[in-house]
Amino acid sequence: MTITITAFERSPDGGKGLARDTRVRWALEEVGQPYAVRFVSFAAMKEPAHLAVHPFGQIPTYEADDLVLFETGAIVLHLAERHAGLLPGDANARAHAIAWMFAALNTVEPPILEFATARLFERDKPWHAERLPLVEDRVRQRLDLLSDRLGDADWLDGAFSAGDLMMVSVLLRLKPSGMLDGHPKLAAYVARGEARPAYKRAFAAQLAVNNPQVAG
Repeated sequence: MTITITAFERSPDGGKGLARDTRVRWALEEVGQPYAVRFVSFAAMKEPAHLAVHPFGQIPTYEADDLVLFETGAIVLHLAERHAGLLPGDANARAHAIAWMFAALNTVEPPILEFATARLFERDKPWHAERLPLVEDRVRQRLDLLSDRLGDADWLDGAFSAGDLMMVSVLLRLKPSGMLDGHPKLAAYVARGEARPAYKRAFAAQLAVNNPQVAG
């Protein structure tokens, strides 16, 4: 079985690990599966060939034999269920890990993306000064509750799982803003994720595409 994923030909973040293919790369590294990458330009993402594998014209996609998937949550869950390393063996523990995956994508990430949009792309809007504090507050509410749930544990629910992989990936979007500084337990949690050898390999692979001199 040959696994092929798609990624930006040139990532908007310059290879800082925020593009969503990093999540899939990380999962593949965690479960020890080799993969190939097909790079696509912004123009190619909107063409019929790519829309056939991702109906919304985004990245990443996953192709293995006759299976084609899109959406990082679906791809990471598929990998976690097919290969050992990202889900516990106990059925209830597996269900908890999957619940944390959904929490990362459905509860924690939406306000973070809203904050990033307001902070980076809406500065010239007349309502920016009023809107930004409201968006920040929604993010902080989520972070407060998540930090309380994590407590002094290393990971969200026992051993590292796909739930942690997805949650760390989501929280990484806040690093440029400094918002994690007010939540030291979450900052340490993210740092533990970044310190995993599998994450380092995934990050280096994306960085090499966008900054080959730095990566080398």
